[in-house]
Amino acid sequence: MKKWVWLLMLVPVLSLAQDKKAALEAQKKRLQQEIVQINALIKTSAKKRANVLTQVETVQLKMDRQDALIRLTNRQINRLNQEININLRNIEKLRTELTSLKKDYAEMVVSARKNKSSQNRLMFLLSSESFWQAYKRMAYMKQYAAYRKQQGEQIAAKTKALQQYTTDLVAQRKDKKQLIEQNRKAQKELDSIKKRQNTLVLELKKRERNYTAQIKKKQKQQEEIDKEITRLIREAIAASNKKAGTKTTTFVLTPEAKALAASFVSNKGRLPWPVEKGIVTQRFGTQRHPVVRTTTIKSNGVTFSVPARATARSVFEGKVLNIVQFKGSNPIVLIQHGNYITSYKNLSKVYVKKGDRITAKQAIGQIFTNKDTGKTALQFSLFYNTIPQNPALWLYQMK
Repeated sequence: MKKWVWLLMLVPVLSLAQDKKAALEAQKKRLQQEIVQINALIKTSAKKRANVLTQVETVQLKMDRQDALIRLTNRQINRLNQEININLRNIEKLRTELTSLKKDYAEMVVSARKNKSSQNRLMFLLSSESFWQAYKRMAYMKQYAAYRKQQGEQIAAKTKALQQYTTDLVAQRKDKKQLIEQNRKAQKELDSIKKRQNTLVLELKKRERNYTAQIKKKQKQQEEIDKEITRLIREAIAASNKKAGTKTTTFVLTPEAKALAASFVSNKGRLPWPVEKGIVTQRFGTQRHPVVRTTTIKSNGVTFSVPARATARSVFEGKVLNIVQFKGSNPIVLIQHGNYITSYKNLSKVYVKKGDRITAKQAIGQIFTNKDTGKTALQFSLFYNTIPQNPALWLYQMK
């Protein structure tokens, strides 16, 4: 009974270990896929002879992901080391137990051979002084036979377990060797990338003032676009208030819109990405520029770099609130989900129109590709009324 209780207690532990292992593998696979996409960006930048700033930004992305891949592989190696050590302890314990069991079993076999004749067993019973003693001796003989059988079964089971542990150990050592080799190659590639980056950075420093001015100009344009988006949302809020005969700074929702908003919130952390395939090249909030570290930038959303001719898709069902294009920008689609708004910037083609009902993952437009740099990027933002939200908290596995 104790044996089964112990096994039942072990099941959730083993399950948790397998879950962690699978999570690490999934994370590693995502990083490897991102590196493949970044390699394509680097190749495109080289073909287009993009400016040094663009090249440095792209190579920095590769360095970050490569470094993350090495750290993750180290975690896998450490995990394997722990599993190998546990296996070694289990093997040693089983060997000790098997030695003891086999010794006991051998002694029982020798004893049984000495008293194996049916005449000896019969005499053992007939020499009893009473019926009760004879009954007890009969019970003892049955228990002894059962115990001998149990000992044999335990030896077979522990031998099988020992074989399995040994097989697992061989596989674990093989996996560890492969991971170490993967890390060696990844580190070699990272060292090569760093050399290239150092060369680019030296070239960048010669024109740092010009690039700083470009970054600030781009930041100012972005801020103007964000202000316009906020103004449009405020107008929509005002229209909903006028219709309801109230005056507030938030959307007045119909029962249907309230249900939609509640459903949107319930999917927080599980919303699909606004692109089918891509990598995050800029995150939400105030941050230092990834290359020109003396410059600070602010982002009301996240930027995804994607393959050329990729499409943007809605992260949830809703209604097209507006389609706008400001001076110096490409078309932007705003989709309303109750009192939440999602924004899809930098489109070259738009597949929807104002007032359209949209389903989750519906294509809403083609993402613009910069002819000079070859970069295709979607800027995605999420608002609660007019307040920008961090998309990383809402989109699936983006943290």
